[in-house]
Amino acid sequence: MAFSESQIPPDAQHYLVCGIEDCEKNCQFYCNDCHHPMCEQCRDEHQKDKKTKNHEVVPYKQRKRPLPVEKCKIHPTRNIELLCEECQIPICSKCTATKEHRGHAFTDLEFVFDEKVSLKCHEEIAKIRNYFDPVSQDLKKEIAGDVTEIKKIMEDIRTSMKAEAKSVKQIVDIITSEKIEQVNKIEQSLLQTLNNQNQQIDDYINSLNDLIKRFYGYLSPSNIEQLTFALKSENFIIRPIPETSKPVPPVFTAGQHSKEDVAKLLGRITVPKAKPENRKTKPMETASTQLKPTGKQRNQDREKSDVKQTLSLSSSVTKVREYKVPGVNGVFHISLGKSGRLWVSDYYGNLLQTDLQGNQLQKIQTNGQDEGYHTVTQDGGLIYTDKENKVINRITLDNTITEFIKTGDWRPLSIHSSQINGDILLGMKTDEEAKVTRYNKTGTEIQNIERDHKGQVLYSGPHYITENINGDVCVSDYDYNAVVVVDKSGQHRFSYTGQESGFGPYGICTDVLGHILVCDTYSYTVHLLDQDGQFLSLLLTSQQRVDDPRSVCVDDENNLWVGQWGTNTVTVYKYLQ
Repeated sequence: MAFSESQIPPDAQHYLVCGIEDCEKNCQFYCNDCHHPMCEQCRDEHQKDKKTKNHEVVPYKQRKRPLPVEKCKIHPTRNIELLCEECQIPICSKCTATKEHRGHAFTDLEFVFDEKVSLKCHEEIAKIRNYFDPVSQDLKKEIAGDVTEIKKIMEDIRTSMKAEAKSVKQIVDIITSEKIEQVNKIEQSLLQTLNNQNQQIDDYINSLNDLIKRFYGYLSPSNIEQLTFALKSENFIIRPIPETSKPVPPVFTAGQHSKEDVAKLLGRITVPKAKPENRKTKPMETASTQLKPTGKQRNQDREKSDVKQTLSLSSSVTKVREYKVPGVNGVFHISLGKSGRLWVSDYYGNLLQTDLQGNQLQKIQTNGQDEGYHTVTQDGGLIYTDKENKVINRITLDNTITEFIKTGDWRPLSIHSSQINGDILLGMKTDEEAKVTRYNKTGTEIQNIERDHKGQVLYSGPHYITENINGDVCVSDYDYNAVVVVDKSGQHRFSYTGQESGFGPYGICTDVLGHILVCDTYSYTVHLLDQDGQFLSLLLTSQQRVDDPRSVCVDDENNLWVGQWGTNTVTVYKYLQ
């Protein structure tokens, strides 16, 4: 469907029609005087017409934005078209003759808008993009790091407190055991004394029973001798009852302690009274040379914006050209360089640089296989992973290879250099874990992405990785049979697991409209998704004679480059219009 210019929402995907009456051809040009979009044929006629031959007709991307038409409040029949430079108010042409503005200088309002307002807006946008937003993002990362550090410090304090409590408890248990043992010994001694007294009384009672028997014998003597014995007084003496004493038990006196005393034993927590130190941010002055966009940069920004507004998916996919890459057996990853050069790798570790005529410029033997293990950086150099030695190597423009980043215990699989800010995204794994790590362009680690907000593992085998225009990190995870997408802060947005027939994701890329394109080894096609993971179509199928796509990338002209298993041919397609 075609739209008129006034019907087009700013973020829509569309194409413009010519603004000349009864012409519905595709718009390519714009008349800054008439404020009309034009096709090529109408432009030619416009420039041949005597009335309009001196009009400024430019490519649509370079057009001046028309100002809203507004009538002068003093002269209602006239449009406001000028700016009084001394009064700094917009006026109509008739106002210039009034006494309020007589002798003043005037400037065309469209010129003022284009040269001042538009320029100022682009400068402020550049400031936001190059300073305020990156610095704010850095502060967010710093705060996130402080959160992690504070949690670790507090956990260490809790661990120390528990250890202190355990130590005090052990001392209490030891002292308690010693005192209980003391009580046991006192008890044993007292009971022994009482047992002795009890035995003494038993012996005395037995002696009394013996006396009773003797006295009964005296009452019935069997012979004179017993009688004589009974007449003696000493034989009637009864021993006194043995003396015994009551035991004196020990007394337990409770210790004099309080909650505060116990708290002192367990240490104390203090918060330093030092004033919190303000976070340091890079002064804007140091970045001033980067903030002000050059004319070329402003044009590029405008062109990108215009491209997004005028591009849409084509109704068909057209093959544009193809290249043979000698020295590889299959094309498993493509990195497009500058000056018409490309890097290509196969399953057997062959990494080659060629020009568009198929001339081999450089060949490196690596240990890469079916991974997106190389990427071109913003400065035009190449970096690639060495998963066996767990390092990232850099190839400069003079073909010097140097070690760039060490990844410790992690095997680096996939890598992507951000075209937004130069950050390096790295998909890595160990035997048990997998993650994505972000480094800045100097190789300093600044972010790790491993789990979602519920603590669930995000990745298993991040074999290919790329970045979308909104900063989303898109990972093709063959082990999980999914495309896993997180935002630039690392929060999980969605996972795409294909259609009903199964899904084997390989090479992945994004385009200027935010589409996600990913190879599928199950259906032997390329899936096209929107920025939010909604399936749009199977972009390349056997109808385009695509047998087994493994790698994809999009160039600056919005063409799609595709590499396949089993062939050294790279095919280029046009799928946007």
